[in-house]
Amino acid sequence: MKLDFEKMGGLIPAIVQDNNTSKVLMLGFMNQEAYDETVSTGKVTFFSRTRNRLWMKGESSGNTLQVVSITADCDNDTLLIKAIPAGPVCHTGADTCFGEKNEEEILFLKYLQNFIERRRQEMPEGSYTTTLFQKGVNRMAQKVGEEAVETVIEATNGTEDGFIYEASDLVYHLIVLLTSKGLRLEDLAHELKKRHKG
Repeated sequence: MKLDFEKMGGLIPAIVQDNNTSKVLMLGFMNQEAYDETVSTGKVTFFSRTRNRLWMKGESSGNTLQVVSITADCDNDTLLIKAIPAGPVCHTGADTCFGEKNEEEILFLKYLQNFIERRRQEMPEGSYTTTLFQKGVNRMAQKVGEEAVETVIEATNGTEDGFIYEASDLVYHLIVLLTSKGLRLEDLAHELKKRHKG
């Protein structure tokens, strides 16, 4: 990637976005050396204009930013860094430097499927998810059916808490089944979006 550091006197702005929630976490500046350090270590490193030195985010707090991807804008003079924060990003203790909470619970489903995919690849002993993958697609599909019935029973004759509990079991087992078929929740979202008429 050929970046234009000259436009702003050797620095370019770097916007950091949480890879999982898509929340903007902070803005910092990088010179060539900070950029190279970020690429080399996988930890977001800025050039501190006040300290006049390189500064790895979280070097004192431990709340580092693990790089997932780095993309330049169309002019190659601004970076978008998607990262995974190890804790609150702002020096005030806030989740972001813009005072926003960094949580989007619906996006936990994406995280959960990534976790389930890792289970499928690693197959650790003692994991319930591992046992489902070992038993094969027929058992996984059967579990989806069982959990669907239990969800219906709770919806019609149970409690709200029981319904949420069983519906969560249903979604979990459906994600396991999707993963076993090489599919993602995003595939479901794409299909539903196609059907949506507004």
